Amino acid sequence: MQDSYHFEDVSLLITHYNRSKSLERLLNSFAQQRCSFKEIIVSDDCSKQEHIDYMKELNKEFDFKLITAPQNGGLGQNINKGQDAIKTEYTLYVQEDFVILPDAVKHLINGRKILDDDSGLDMVRFYSYLNYPRLRPYKLGFSEMIFKLWGDGLDKIPLYSDHPHMRRSNFLEKFGRYPEGKNPENTEYDMMLSVLKRKGRGLLFTNYKSVFEQINTSSEPSTMKRKFWRYSQNFAITMAVTSYRYIKFYYNYFMMSK
Repeated sequence: MQDSYHFEDVSLLITHYNRSKSLERLLNSFAQQRCSFKEIIVSDDCSKQEHIDYMKELNKEFDFKLITAPQNGGLGQNINKGQDAIKTEYTLYVQEDFVILPDAVKHLINGRKILDDDSGLDMVRFYSYLNYPRLRPYKLGFSEMIFKLWGDGLDKIPLYSDHPHMRRSNFLEKFGRYPEGKNPENTEYDMMLSVLKRKGRGLLFTNYKSVFEQINTSSEPSTMKRKFWRYSQNFAITMAVTSYRYIKFYYNYFMMSK
């Protein structure tokens, strides 16, 4: 049987909205790996009562701190209030629709050690949809993401991502709070810009699909709604969207105060 591991100076922050069965699956995946944390914070964004009731039942088994909201405030507000509740030096942030994969806790342990050894690093990422365009091998299976203002295409923007990552719990002090009142996609984009403008440093696990898996089911589908034109196969639309995204990025990078 795999040895148990307790992160004494890491809190697990989970953001949740109307997917309590997914939350249960995530918590079970950590329990099956015998991985525990100083504290688990579940930050809920005004879910339906049926999910609140189910989470209260889950709390009897998994012992987490549930932070609710009187009204839906969006992803930014949900992360902010969850992060505000954390007292440990490090935060492992995971949205509720992920699970940790078998034998992957060792990578969390290595990520935690790296952050402790290198005070200049702000975060260690464990998952991504795409590889980062410019990587410098680091150690223990991680690579440092190197941001270049010119070149490397648009995939250089998500040096930060809302996908599972471990970070210093003073993250909001350095990069600012997540914008509130925006849709999730824009909330994440604004934090990406803040991290780039403030010279954030981060690592990406090289085999970034081997630590966490994202799972969406028909009963609890993804709550992220993306604009259809972002993924159009029409050449003219694709060129127009790409040009717009370049203009938007450089305008925001140079003109936005954050």
